[in-house]
Amino acid sequence: MILGNFSGLSEFRLLGFSEISHLHPLLFVVLLSLYILTLMANTVIIFIINSDNTLHTPMYFFLTQLSCLDICYLSVIIPTILENLVVGTVSISKARCAMQMFFFLFFGVAECFLLAAMSLDRYFAICYPLHYTIIMSSRVCRSLVAGSYICGTAVGLVHTLTTFSSAFCGSAIDHFFCEVQPLLDLLCGNTFPREIQVIVVAVFAILSPFLLIIYSYIRIISTILHMASAESRQKAFSTCSSHLLVVILFYGTASSMYLRPKSSYCAPVDKILSLSYSVVTPLLNPIIYSLRNKEVKGALKK
Repeated sequence: MILGNFSGLSEFRLLGFSEISHLHPLLFVVLLSLYILTLMANTVIIFIINSDNTLHTPMYFFLTQLSCLDICYLSVIIPTILENLVVGTVSISKARCAMQMFFFLFFGVAECFLLAAMSLDRYFAICYPLHYTIIMSSRVCRSLVAGSYICGTAVGLVHTLTTFSSAFCGSAIDHFFCEVQPLLDLLCGNTFPREIQVIVVAVFAILSPFLLIIYSYIRIISTILHMASAESRQKAFSTCSSHLLVVILFYGTASSMYLRPKSSYCAPVDKILSLSYSVVTPLLNPIIYSLRNKEVKGALKK
């Protein structure tokens, strides 16, 4: 009978931050400010790189792609969060919820693989400097970006199609957008196969590019330590430090969210984790790259 009530489910209710409704006005101002700052910061990065010929290199090509992904990634969920903070519980159609999940996963996974591509770029630049321009040709760079988007599309489709082809036994999502984990709680019957699917896909989408990044940095650090002069070592480290900080921020929060069983889920904690990697990280990325990169700061002065 319960299943019959929800088999024709056409919309969900996003509970958002209902447990702290008294803080909604403050959260609205904070998140709207962060959203505007993120849009401005990433747009400035894109404009600077495209307008300065000295920055037309593979590293900055990947950085413009990262900024574009951050803008899109954030824009998928922020409007829903702001609506939730204004009106309280938000009703969202099943189709819109499915699209939100797909695009969130698409942009998030594409960013994982793009960060791996950026680590490869640094690896070849430092470990094979004489062959760098040949290895990292414009064709190779475009292929790596295209591969990132293809992986994002595949993961988004797998999760979205399998989740929304299942029967739901509830309509209240205890989150501020259509996230994978809260939707698992609404599925009817045994959700263990879906939990395994989430972890397996997360291993592919999060852990495999992260292992590639780790391998690249092991080789990079080994090469840097064998450099003769301290100035060369410092210069090499400075070209990698910004990317490494971004990787730690993004992968640290994303892996803690997806690489664990459903039994360890906690709605308040999950909401904080989601905010950290979906709202805070896109703002910090351009700040990290602009503050720690002499070439970007030089272009900013121009």
